[in-house]
Amino acid sequence: MNPPNPLLETSFGAVAADAPKNELSRSLQRRHLTMISIGGIIGAGLFVGSSTAIIAAGPASFISYAIAGFLILLVMRMLAEMATALPRVRTFTDFARAGLGDGAGFAVGWLYWYFWVLVVPVEAIAGAKILQTWIPLPPLPIGLALMSVMTGVNLMSTRSYAEFEFWFASVKVAAILVFIVVAASYAFGWTSPDGPTFHNLVTNSGFAPHGWVAVVATVPTVFFAMTGAEITMIAAAESAQPGLAVARLSSAVIGRILLFYVGSVFLIVCVVSWSAVRGGESPFTLALTTMHIPGAALIMKAIILTAVLSCMNSAFYVSSRVLFVLADRGDAPPSLVRLNARRVPVFSVLMGATAGFLGIIAATQAPQAVFDFLVSSSGALGVVIYMVTAVAQMALRYRRRAAGEPDPAVSMWWFPFSSLVAIAGMGTVLIAMAFTPGMQGDFKASCLAVLVAVLAYAVVRARRRAAAGPRR
Repeated sequence: MNPPNPLLETSFGAVAADAPKNELSRSLQRRHLTMISIGGIIGAGLFVGSSTAIIAAGPASFISYAIAGFLILLVMRMLAEMATALPRVRTFTDFARAGLGDGAGFAVGWLYWYFWVLVVPVEAIAGAKILQTWIPLPPLPIGLALMSVMTGVNLMSTRSYAEFEFWFASVKVAAILVFIVVAASYAFGWTSPDGPTFHNLVTNSGFAPHGWVAVVATVPTVFFAMTGAEITMIAAAESAQPGLAVARLSSAVIGRILLFYVGSVFLIVCVVSWSAVRGGESPFTLALTTMHIPGAALIMKAIILTAVLSCMNSAFYVSSRVLFVLADRGDAPPSLVRLNARRVPVFSVLMGATAGFLGIIAATQAPQAVFDFLVSSSGALGVVIYMVTAVAQMALRYRRRAAGEPDPAVSMWWFPFSSLVAIAGMGTVLIAMAFTPGMQGDFKASCLAVLVAVLAYAVVRARRRAAAGPRR
């Protein structure tokens, strides 16, 4: 890996040249980062949300997953390039600042924090609903108990978060691998009483029953389920070699996406008829029941609970670290940058906890309304943030070339074609949301959030200029 060039870094602004003034811990090991990257990809969006994609696109839904996976692969490769070229940039959101300026860094940072801080109450509510089937208590005390436990885990140390996530992710990975083996045996006819079941791919109106347009229109739904692979970039800042860690892990993301998402969804539509899938119900449970696996519903409920807790744990961690960096850059109150003796940004963690507790309490008054609001509010933000990151990568690459610098050891494939494909693909996802009736509300809510972030930066910049006084 080429050493950073001072001329190149100063041309990118202070963010690329100066490390954060307050250092987090460096306690994460490679095994933690590997499982964090996997845990960021696998969530309830796969175990339950895949039902929506299968209903919308039929057996061809696994192609929707492949398209979304390809776009995320390109984004992760961009992150690997930027992490290699700018190893002192310690968070995913600050690449926008390095490439496009402080305004982009401010907006992307706050939007990304908003995206993840909303995940905390969403997952807490979902976890409380699952546990309520086993614990004879109302959702409120169960949700508050979950929030208390996760708050404690994230306040203890970065290592405690990583250990919890390591085991949560290990359960999810083991579950999917076992499912793939069992489902493949059934689909090929080795354990099926009626022989191979691949005929389910073309029965009931064919491979793409709603047409190929529906397959493409399903990509936005799938894309959101896969958002989270970039968590590795944030966690890597608390490892010994951040740039190297991201470069290594990002190249492995596509294999995991193909295996866990594309492979499992493909086998589901082979084992069962797509028309038997019901929205909001786990198609994994349906497939396991079809294969006569004892206790299928109970097994999947436990796995889904693990996925929910994993996502909630990661949302706590990500939202606190992004807020910490914003404060360190002067874009958030300075109190949020304070660290305790274990190098944990306590007040930043407590901000996420506050959002979670308020969401749980509000959900007891209007459960569905609050849940729908939380989910729709972040709708398209993940796509917008990825797009800005892609534009920043192109700006950084062209600026590096203009400065006469060679490309980094880990570079974007087929630049600039691949970067343009990623931007165009994500733009298409946003357009599809804007014209899909069921997603228009999410799209508008996300546009409003972007507008608020831009206006907030305009106000902050005006105040900073006024405080600095007139230029001489």
